[in-house]
Amino acid sequence: MDYELLLNEVLGIGKEMIKSGAETDRAEDSMYRMLLSYDIEQCDIFAIQSDIQATIKPKGGRFITQIRRIHKVGFNYDRLDYLNNLSRYICKNKPSVEEIRERYGEVMDRRPQPLYLRYLSAILGGIGFGVYFGCDFVDSFVGTFICAAGIVYMGNVLDKKGYNLVVYNLTLAFLSSAAVFLAGKAGLGHHPDRIVLGLNMVLISGLGVANGIRDVLKRAFLSGLLNIVNSFLGAVAIACGTGLAIVLFEGEMYEMYIAPSIAVQLVSCGVASMGFALLFQAATRQSFWAGVGGLLNCGLYLFVQNIWGNDFAAVMAGAAFVAAYAYIMSRVHRAPATIFLTTSIMPVIPGATLFYMMHGFVQADYGLALQQTITLAQTCLAIAFGFLLVEIATRQESAGRHKG
Repeated sequence: MDYELLLNEVLGIGKEMIKSGAETDRAEDSMYRMLLSYDIEQCDIFAIQSDIQATIKPKGGRFITQIRRIHKVGFNYDRLDYLNNLSRYICKNKPSVEEIRERYGEVMDRRPQPLYLRYLSAILGGIGFGVYFGCDFVDSFVGTFICAAGIVYMGNVLDKKGYNLVVYNLTLAFLSSAAVFLAGKAGLGHHPDRIVLGLNMVLISGLGVANGIRDVLKRAFLSGLLNIVNSFLGAVAIACGTGLAIVLFEGEMYEMYIAPSIAVQLVSCGVASMGFALLFQAATRQSFWAGVGGLLNCGLYLFVQNIWGNDFAAVMAGAAFVAAYAYIMSRVHRAPATIFLTTSIMPVIPGATLFYMMHGFVQADYGLALQQTITLAQTCLAIAFGFLLVEIATRQESAGRHKG
């Protein structure tokens, strides 16, 4: 066995996992398991969103160290699913380096998601949250056919040019907001602010803040801070892009959104979660169950909020449910739990709060900014605690099963 080549292939798999949306600790664990399934007596791996470092020592051999730089991360859950299956196969069968390289190439050469499905997923995500924030039929029509599709088209153009997150979000937020305001001046759309907020949810990564706090609570400080900073940069860019469109096109922002009926909230959250799963290139069947998880998450959140009248408890209950749901679905579908976790959690993700906070700073409305900052911190802590409760329970269950 050429252990230098083995380490090269395993780090390549880990790098693509992180680039495809895997949690860094999960990718790190997968690399550990793959390497330790061979005759390796010492293995140390450190992974964050931008870097992987690994040192191994085969039995009777010398120390080998390699580093991988990760320049850009995103979401490709189809690729992540197959890479996860490949890591399981390597752990079980210990194939040769040549076979690993061949199977890895098959995963990387899989046919990409059809373009029409990317448009459909953005439309479902944008219109789902638009309705959740109070858009009517005309508003939904505007958001669907004028802006949501435009986000995908321009997003593809910007992706090919390799722009960073700030430029990407600022450009798309400006163009989509400008289109909404121009449509409103032409008599199309009754609530341009709600349309813009629904569309911005396609861009906002509030989940990064929640995951960042969760990483910090797990003592993965660097990874957590990177997640938080990345989300804030994305939110600043969106707020600036929307603010520029307001100034240039005299858009009216923001009356806080008014939640529709419970039935509409449930359906819209289910549709939005399914749309996000498709947008992240999950399989169609997995996307459907992600939508079911989003609907149930919204229902539990509303139930707890109605019973106790406490938003912190409602968010924590929703987060705990989604974490347990993702754990079960990962076993049922034999797929990474993050596919269901990051999509079914969307109804309680503080994307709107994050946007309002940054919008308050950009517009010098510091009262709004402070109020939303406090709400954001409370919501993220509730999500992190909900996730951790289930993680503790699943670890205890796993430890008990192995002991037995």
